[in-house]
Amino acid sequence: MGRQPETPFDSVENAHEYVRLLLEAITDARQDIATDLVAASGAKPDRRLEALRLVHCKLEKLEQHLHSSGRVLNDLRTLRRLLLDERAEPATAVTRAENDPEAA
Repeated sequence: MGRQPETPFDSVENAHEYVRLLLEAITDARQDIATDLVAASGAKPDRRLEALRLVHCKLEKLEQHLHSSGRVLNDLRTLRRLLLDERAEPATAVTRAENDPEAA
């Protein structure tokens, strides 16, 4: 039960952190595409503008899925703590809640 993770995805916490970082990258990319869309909207509709709209739509969808995944991972972390009778220190729980609003 007390084995150390061998890869970054061997624990729920590590997977949660990866999803959080991926969500940040997706949010940045979506903002970049939104800027490109504004710049391209003055031109007549063409394939590039339609492609940018599609990319923006897909990034929004991915962002929503990652938010959901983060919540599911948080639920799994909470359930594991309940099942294994693990307790977070009060100061640690407060720090996590400040750093990750979804963890609250």
